[in-house]
Amino acid sequence: MMNALQSFSKLFGRSNGVILGMVHVQALPGTPRHCMPMPSIIKKACQEAAGYQSAGVDGIMLENMHDIPYLHSHAMGPEVTAAMTAIASQVRRICPTIPCGMQVLTAQKEALAVAMATGLDFIRAEGFVFSHIGDEGLINSCAGELLRYQRNIGAENIKIFTDIKKKHSSHAITADVSIEETAEAAEFFGSDGVIVTGTATGQPAKVEDLQDVQGAVNIPVLIGSGVNTDNVDRYLGASALIVGSHFKHGGQWLNDVDFGKVDDFMTKVNTFRQSGNSVSR
Repeated sequence: MMNALQSFSKLFGRSNGVILGMVHVQALPGTPRHCMPMPSIIKKACQEAAGYQSAGVDGIMLENMHDIPYLHSHAMGPEVTAAMTAIASQVRRICPTIPCGMQVLTAQKEALAVAMATGLDFIRAEGFVFSHIGDEGLINSCAGELLRYQRNIGAENIKIFTDIKKKHSSHAITADVSIEETAEAAEFFGSDGVIVTGTATGQPAKVEDLQDVQGAVNIPVLIGSGVNTDNVDRYLGASALIVGSHFKHGGQWLNDVDFGKVDDFMTKVNTFRQSGNSVSR
């Protein structure tokens, strides 16, 4: 049986420096900013996914980022899950071979259900271990419930990458628990990889946090915010780099993807790869 690091390498074809391009899906039906018909939302998401694939990223992740303000899953309507399923199925159809993932903000079981139904490869989960205060309110740990649900629906092949000390959150109630201890708890509870972030979307993670977490666990460690063309070389030793804001016009997550920036970014990444400077753990 493969361990988490071996399974990660099998999925993405490399053990470190994997580049994941974010598709920030437009506001979905029932959310305050919804203004685009579903066929147009699907078309835009597919165009971005296809563009990322052509630019040579290693994977794609879909996220309902425009559904501000976010809800806990118990308050979220089924229309969000249905819409993300429709979108993901079309993205999977046009990108059948590149690894694809799903995040439904603060709705981990829903993300897993969408991924299972549409043949995606991984999800990003919040609140896997320990509690914290997000801008949505209190977010409690979900590992026990989520992994049981994963078994119940037969989705064990889908990887669950989990945020630790997540951005846009207060961690005062776990201030006596270090980021290394949080990562160790996530590994113990069955995470397929942990995600280290800065304090907010677009804010770089501390390189020291990356190094400390890598030293504490034997599962993949991903970077979840703030990577750009200027600092990417600092993070290529991570298992994966999730890039969203930097790929947008003006570096703002709510804007359209600037594929010229994506091409420049991947050119620099490939230069490092060819020179052997993308250092494995």
